[in-house]
Amino acid sequence: MKRLLKKIIPGPVIGAYHFLLAYAAALRFGFPSRRMVVIGVLGTRGKTTVSNLIWSCLDAAGYKVGLTGTANIRIGKKERMNPYHMTMPGRFVMQKLLAEMRDAGCQIAIVETPSEGVEQWRHVGIAYDIAVMTVLYPEYLETHHWDYERCKRMHRKVFQEISRQPEKKFNGKTVPKTIVVNNDINEPELFLDNPADRKITYGVKNASHVFADSITQDAEGRASFSVGPASYRLGIRGMFNVSNALAAIACAAALEIPQEAVRRGLASMPLVPGRMEEIKNNLGFSVFVDYAHDAVSLEAALSSLKVFKKGKIILITGGQGGGRDKQKRPVMGSIAAKYADCVIVANEDPYSDDPVEIMEEIARGSEASGKIRGKDLFLEPDRREAIRRALSFASTNDIVFVSGKGSEQSMETAEGKIPWDDREVVREELAALQGEKSSIMEK
Repeated sequence: MKRLLKKIIPGPVIGAYHFLLAYAAALRFGFPSRRMVVIGVLGTRGKTTVSNLIWSCLDAAGYKVGLTGTANIRIGKKERMNPYHMTMPGRFVMQKLLAEMRDAGCQIAIVETPSEGVEQWRHVGIAYDIAVMTVLYPEYLETHHWDYERCKRMHRKVFQEISRQPEKKFNGKTVPKTIVVNNDINEPELFLDNPADRKITYGVKNASHVFADSITQDAEGRASFSVGPASYRLGIRGMFNVSNALAAIACAAALEIPQEAVRRGLASMPLVPGRMEEIKNNLGFSVFVDYAHDAVSLEAALSSLKVFKKGKIILITGGQGGGRDKQKRPVMGSIAAKYADCVIVANEDPYSDDPVEIMEEIARGSEASGKIRGKDLFLEPDRREAIRRALSFASTNDIVFVSGKGSEQSMETAEGKIPWDDREVVREELAALQGEKSSIMEK
């Protein structure tokens, strides 16, 4: 029905409706973002990890901070998983969450702001003070009419508007309108060439204001690095998270957060929900759940596992329907084949699309890169059964990597939304497998 209405109703009319709805929501809750410093985190990758790292640094400095994002919602130290299956929920929900932060005494709010949210004007009524651009890779979404240039324009909007947002005070000083940009992306000038009081770049490749060097990674996959004379160590796994940490360091600098608090914040966060999250067990192999749902993030995650790989990598991957990028599917299949010893293609979030067709497109990419069906490539539409099979394949020192959904609390199907959490399903299947092995041992 929604797709039919979009075809019938002119685009400008739909846009005006979304704009007015967002403004009405902000009005209804008293424009709560005007009472807090607001950090908007944008990009096609890394938003959730960057947001949580910023939160941890600010929390370590003693501030009460709120956060809304793909994985989780934080009101100070209280955390709950995001139940909406949307990075940026509907306008009234979004403003209600900001009002909840304001009423709880949060001084700072971190808002993951996806380009789809901007396209639908969900950012209207949010008074941003700092805008962060993480990573920008080509992404082709139905929301953007399958146009990557439009996707870039939506990201840019927040940066273009930040200088026009109302002035605020923090620690007795005027908060400078600040743009923070990853200098390693293509076209950083799209975001830097906008009016702001301060502009801060960060990177691991190109010269930047916040530049990481002396990067190392320990046997557990946790990185250490230096920024000038200061040294840092991450509590979360993955070399790719150094860049995410630099974004947090840059934001902290914009707010004049003490360096020691930033160091503690980066070291004290052991995980971001559903991002390289290890599910502990006593069966002798490792299990990780990760949100990696595209080629770039999947390759970054899998390559980081090589640091502590001793046995096989058994991968569960899949693809999304519902107007998501179709071009990435065979590429994901190829990357899966390159890094994993065994690939299981499973159902993920098909929406109203044919789940078998989505899986086949991924599987063909794996076959083109050498995987053989029935030997080291399997298709399993039942995601629980896929997880069960992957765990049953694992032996001592192997790694089972369950990708695609992370900490999402539901699965979108043609029949509607059903409750789902990869982490809980993995725990249930591990317990069942442990029971089976214990029973065998007793015999």
